[in-house]
Amino acid sequence: MTKRLAEVAKKAGVSEATVSRVLNGRSGVSEATRTSVLTALDVLGYERPTKLRGERARLVGLVLPELQNPIFPALAEVVTSSLAQRGFTPALCARTIGGVPESDYVEMLLDHQVSGVIFAGGSYALTDASHEHYRRLTERGLPVVLVNAGVDELGFPRVSTDDAVAVEQAYGHLRSLGHERIGMVLGPEGHVPSRRKLNALLQVTGSTEAQKWVERSSFSMEGARVAATKLVERGVTGIICASDVLALGAIRAARRLGRAVPGDVSVVGFDDSAFMTCTDPPLTTVRQPIEMMGQAAVDLLVSQIDEAREFSDELLFEPELVVRGSTGPVRRD
Repeated sequence: MTKRLAEVAKKAGVSEATVSRVLNGRSGVSEATRTSVLTALDVLGYERPTKLRGERARLVGLVLPELQNPIFPALAEVVTSSLAQRGFTPALCARTIGGVPESDYVEMLLDHQVSGVIFAGGSYALTDASHEHYRRLTERGLPVVLVNAGVDELGFPRVSTDDAVAVEQAYGHLRSLGHERIGMVLGPEGHVPSRRKLNALLQVTGSTEAQKWVERSSFSMEGARVAATKLVERGVTGIICASDVLALGAIRAARRLGRAVPGDVSVVGFDDSAFMTCTDPPLTTVRQPIEMMGQAAVDLLVSQIDEAREFSDELLFEPELVVRGSTGPVRRD
């Protein structure tokens, strides 16, 4: 018990006597200090006293698929800052290859009695993945918000970039430069945002023939290089990619085949993540409005937590085409 008091006191920045007063429900402690002590108790993994277990911590989980793609740290910065301004303590959970799976993070967050969870790029976006851990959150009545498209039956509110508008912008840009053989590098078959982008391509071209110019890839540069190589070898002169990371892989593919970017092949990314102005050439991409989306996700979550409001809708945010050096007029032989 003494060790626990010392650890919680250090984490909360208060005395052991103050921790003891909070845990025993005594008076003489400000609400802010009491919240800090209970949050420290939750973060350290200690059980609350029985009489305090009915209260959820002002702790919110943010679960990300990775931190290597710059778009996710950018989202984390917006969400954690917005949560802190609302009086919540963010708990960042980032998955890594061979590391803690998303379902285990959910169990940890439930054990810590979080007030809610924001997910970005999770298995909710994959139709063939297990979604059981999301159903556990529903059973607990825990507020949840998803960033970008996911499977419909989960019923959680979503804050998404409009994939149809993104494809319209990218495709229209390449067509305006004279490109006719335009391909796409998308995520896996069951990836819902990639499905939306494919449907948008079929709509904008008005033909199912466009599918022959589509290749699938994992969300990695190496996977994109393999996929884009197939497209370039088939004569594609413009490539639209489902992420900036995939676009960088496509540029690498073109160069390994002896093609110039944008002289022979134009490439468009998606995200406008950090450092895309520093690539060679600077990347033309469709910018996700990450700041607005992150703040909207927090607004939705806090409304569920503090006002017990229920949402199941999807908020769509319009992206913006950012033209840089990776796209240019089609080469006329």
